[in-house]
Amino acid sequence: MTTIEEIQKEMVAFRDARNWRQFHNPKDLAISISLEAAELLEVFQWSGTDLEAEGKREKIEEELADVIIYCGLMADAVGIDVAEIVRKKLKRNNEKYPIDKAYGNKAKYTELEG
Repeated sequence: MTTIEEIQKEMVAFRDARNWRQFHNPKDLAISISLEAAELLEVFQWSGTDLEAEGKREKIEEELADVIIYCGLMADAVGIDVAEIVRKKLKRNNEKYPIDKAYGNKAKYTELEG
């Protein structure tokens, strides 16, 4: 199994082999993340009640990969350990959304009844 650290090294190596680090400042990377996320959203534009991904998987994979790559490059640019911040966020979410209150419930944590 490939780790987050290993795939992040591959992203950085790809960037560095092309001498693109000079263009990857936090502002431009944040813009790129947003643009690629919009392209992912575009896959579902005008889909009406079609909420599924049937027939769209290839395009979803491509756009999702772009988002993930730019997120990895952003983490590298600002010196963030992706695995660490994801674990911290999952811990916070676990506290905000305990299973006994959140299971099968789409309510925001501030609206969960206890």
